[in-house]
Amino acid sequence: MPPDPNPRHDPPSPATTPRPQQSQPTSIFNVPAPIRRLFDKFPLKTYAADDLPLRAPRNRGENVLFVFIDEEGVRGGGASWNPGCLKWQAYLKFSGIPFRLAKSNNHASPSGALPFLLPPQTDAAKPAHPISSAKLQRWAMDKSEKPVEEADDLRYEAYLSLLDHRIRRAWLYSVYLSPNFTSIAEPLYILPTSTNPFVRLTIARELQYAATAELLKFSAIVDAEQLYTQAEEAFAALETLLGSNKWFFAAERPGLFDASVFAYTHLLLDEGLGKGWVDTVLRDAVLESKGLVAHRERILRAYFQST
Repeated sequence: MPPDPNPRHDPPSPATTPRPQQSQPTSIFNVPAPIRRLFDKFPLKTYAADDLPLRAPRNRGENVLFVFIDEEGVRGGGASWNPGCLKWQAYLKFSGIPFRLAKSNNHASPSGALPFLLPPQTDAAKPAHPISSAKLQRWAMDKSEKPVEEADDLRYEAYLSLLDHRIRRAWLYSVYLSPNFTSIAEPLYILPTSTNPFVRLTIARELQYAATAELLKFSAIVDAEQLYTQAEEAFAALETLLGSNKWFFAAERPGLFDASVFAYTHLLLDEGLGKGWVDTVLRDAVLESKGLVAHRERILRAYFQST
């Protein structure tokens, strides 16, 4: 902050000569004595946390995964339309952990983001604590009879960054800032929330603003061509990494990396997502990667038979 052109210094210390005592100035924050004495008799009380809402699952003998999904998907055990949710949905399936899906949104999540998992409540007096996505992998490894071991490969983090950065940024642009907004984001994230056009407009603007703000963290401008080019290169690199293997890093079973790739490839290849893809740049990049297409089909057949 630039210096004040007209700095004001503190006044000098008052003289040591005692000054006449003055009454305290009246303030709107001063509570009158009668009211203060009344509240002294009725001190503030901290109440216990609220119970789960009535629409929360009542059968608490099973794991419940809260994701972005519609009622039809809940009933059929289908795939979430959100990559972050679908990633963990697939990983729990890979881990052999049974769970039930529940329709939800970010506002209902304790962490402010989906997904989260609510474990079974074994003690009626002790409510189960929700598991956020940041803790789901460790929780799954502890609960699974046959935990999924991730590949011990020096390249793992480098390739994971392609998904977390290049592909994710291109996804944000494609879904929220391209013509896909009206065909994908609007029917999935906006229309189900309210019938009020002003509410829908507000949510639409918030989603587009959030996507733009996220992309501007990495570049001074939002360059669609650059975002798509980087994503195409990332998909090509993943195609090369997979090679002729069934799973990434030549693993015997699919792991979290496979789930992370599937979360994008499946949604980009899903012709029934929303009203369909209008801007097909990312979709075309996956279609050109025959290995990634086959990888997606293997996971669908083995773990999402009803999708």
